[in-house]
Amino acid sequence: MTLLSLRTGRLALDLAPSAGGSVARFTADGIDLLRPMTAADIASGKGNAAAAYPLVSFSNRIRDGVLAFEGETFHLKPNWPGVNHPMHGDGWAHPWQVEKADARSAEIVYVHERAGAEGGWPFRYRARQSYRLDDDRLTVRMALENAEDRPVPAGIGLHPFFVRDADTKLACRTKAAWTADADVLPIERIAVPPEWDFSRPRKVDGTVLDNCFDGWDGRATVLWPARRLQLALEASQPFRHLVIYVPPGRDFFCVEPVSHANGRVGLSLLGPGATLVGEIVFHVSHL
Repeated sequence: MTLLSLRTGRLALDLAPSAGGSVARFTADGIDLLRPMTAADIASGKGNAAAAYPLVSFSNRIRDGVLAFEGETFHLKPNWPGVNHPMHGDGWAHPWQVEKADARSAEIVYVHERAGAEGGWPFRYRARQSYRLDDDRLTVRMALENAEDRPVPAGIGLHPFFVRDADTKLACRTKAAWTADADVLPIERIAVPPEWDFSRPRKVDGTVLDNCFDGWDGRATVLWPARRLQLALEASQPFRHLVIYVPPGRDFFCVEPVSHANGRVGLSLLGPGATLVGEIVFHVSHL
């Protein structure tokens, strides 16, 4: 499949629109900042093994596929390998169309129609991702337009997989966290416990997490001392929830800006014809 390659002096970005509108690779001075996507994964047409992929029209899981809002209930089927609950929306699993592209920027679009018997997302929407590469930063603008003539649930987010070394550190400020059950579905909103507190930079290794955090201030920093690099992430509204995923024994971790808490997209309604939009900036510098 064809990649879109954006380049500046230090930074390089490869996009895979046909594989779930995903990022295939993002580097600084030839050093990977995100896990690179393999050729086989690009050819699969899906973005779930990408360097980063879009979360539209919801983030994380919907328990048992039961989407309830305003007195109505819709049933969604599982859409993710090995997961019993629908997860991460539709965008990662479908090709996106390139609307425009040049050496430093690109806009890609995915149009979703109402799902039928397959039990997918039951509402029409139009999603857009805009990527711009400058000398020291990558800017991603995400937008989801409700194509229905009524308010419907809607969420957006980005799922980057940061490379992980033994000395990699993360810093971010949040006000609350959600505990989760064995299916990684939320149980209880609690104060951030000390072992999950990244308000000061701390090593990622030694932590195991797959949890949603509330009250995020929109900023996070990833530090790679051995690589002498750092990445400052800054997200606009509506990205005020953060999912942190640190799996044991893997060479990546995830810091995901999202617009709603896990399992609660039914509380986030978007009016008819309205657009949910936000921007995420990845600023790269030397330590």
